Amino acid sequence: QVQLVESGGGLVQPGGSLRLSCAASGRTFSNLAFGWFRQAPGKGREFVAAINWDGRSTYYATAVRGRFTMSRDDANDTVFLQMNSLRPEDTAVYYCAARTRYYTDREADFGSWGQGTQVTVSS
Repeated sequence: QVQLVESGGGLVQPGGSLRLSCAASGRTFSNLAFGWFRQAPGKGREFVAAINWDGRSTYYATAVRGRFTMSRDDANDTVFLQMNSLRPEDTAVYYCAARTRYYTDREADFGSWGQGTQVTVSS
């Protein structure tokens, strides 16, 4: 089992930026793929971005492509989600998730989850 702890959420104005972090422990980090999902009030959890175990492949939801960038730092067992040009519709709790090797965009394929971090985009 992988333990995941997200941080970096907060309140930001439309057009602003935030960088989320997800610190992992308990498994060999370099063997893991990671995903970011989000859940807005009254809605189901949806896929945002994912990265493969080797960092060479990333995949983004259409709604965030070109604005969000996911990366990983294997030396510090941390993954990041850089969020630029934020919009009110990006407001949600953001969750980090982990699985072995290869990413998917399916929530059910990820076996480990963090507790989430709140992102609020509002003027």
